[in-house]
Amino acid sequence: MADKRLQGKIAVVTGGGSGIGKATAKRFAQHGAKVFLLDRTPEEAAATQKEIESAGGTAEVIECDVSLPGQIEEAMAGIGGSEGRIDVVFANAGINGTWAPIETLTMDDWDQTMHTNLRSTFATVKYAVPFMKEQGGSIIITSSINGNRVFSNIGASAYSSSKAGQTAFAKMAALELARYAIRVNVICPGAIETNIGKNTNQTEDLKEVQIPVEYPEGGNHPLEDAPGKPEQVANLVLFLASDESFHVTGTQVYVDGAESLLRG
Repeated sequence: MADKRLQGKIAVVTGGGSGIGKATAKRFAQHGAKVFLLDRTPEEAAATQKEIESAGGTAEVIECDVSLPGQIEEAMAGIGGSEGRIDVVFANAGINGTWAPIETLTMDDWDQTMHTNLRSTFATVKYAVPFMKEQGGSIIITSSINGNRVFSNIGASAYSSSKAGQTAFAKMAALELARYAIRVNVICPGAIETNIGKNTNQTEDLKEVQIPVEYPEGGNHPLEDAPGKPEQVANLVLFLASDESFHVTGTQVYVDGAESLLRG
């Protein structure tokens, strides 16, 4: 590939074993980055690594549960120590968590979603920054249309709050880190074909508080009547990671085929 937009860059992808993380890690490697895959399921990440290496790219796997800040700190220190820098961080790992009515959603379920989604984003950025300050770089955070444009998914109060929090944090970080030429942007995917559904627990009593929503004929994806592909999101992340987007920071970008405009 002649146009290698991340040649020589050190890139970190959390949740790199599947879905958007996997598609993005592969795209980063295709464009010349050395990619570190942080994932709590190293077997899945190892499969991504194998695909990258089979295509001529370079990748390493680090087992890391992002809900545990100590593991993130250790991973970033290891990468920064061995490579001397970190250029790109894709804070992507997350869960849907438990969806339940507010009165029955437990504090433990709320905390699990917040820790895995919002606190992990803070920790990922916090522990990467010392290795990005000298040369600058790009941080991209995976948020969602939920909590930003869409609030009709009853039961998703913890998930939506965590995603709204990521967006606010990214905008704060963009200003704070601009002096170091570190850019911080947020992507807000809609329905994308990933395995995040495995991390979703919808309680039985959720049926009692659902608000019926009717969509026009043709489904709920105006641009194309189907969920998006991880690769479509990866293309956006690649742009935000590259120098082509150097003047873009503190921005949230929706990649949902106009789904959120219909549902919001």
